[in-house]
Amino acid sequence: MSCVKEADVLKHRGIVINNMQRRDHKQLWSGLQNDKFDQFWTTNRKLMEHQNEEPFRYVPFKIYEPDKMYLQRLFKPYSEEGEPLTLGHLLKEFLPDTFPDRESVEAVKVLVQGTEPPFDTPIQWLSEHLSHPDNFLHICVVNRT
Repeated sequence: MSCVKEADVLKHRGIVINNMQRRDHKQLWSGLQNDKFDQFWTTNRKLMEHQNEEPFRYVPFKIYEPDKMYLQRLFKPYSEEGEPLTLGHLLKEFLPDTFPDRESVEAVKVLVQGTEPPFDTPIQWLSEHLSHPDNFLHICVVNRT
């Protein structure tokens, strides 16, 4: 539950989780514990949606690379000009040695929920649709073999 709360603070300043009733917290936890997806999702949906059509404040994510500690930083889903930022923007910002140019991309595979999303996928969309139950977007960068 602490990861869910942390993700909500990053996305919505903690407003959603703090406005939930005790029964909602219980339903969320119980649904996760008992593998009852519908019960879990009924409550978790509130944590995954925009609030008042506002984008997430930050995208909760973790990047995993072989033989390294995971990386977790603050990343806004939109630029100062209001343009949507993409998976490619995030990777280039936080892994500049791995993603300095287009050719280096061919050496690694980027996986989110077992799929290879295109680098031009908006990070807000990825966060809304491919986050784990802890509401974090888990990104794995592995060598192609």
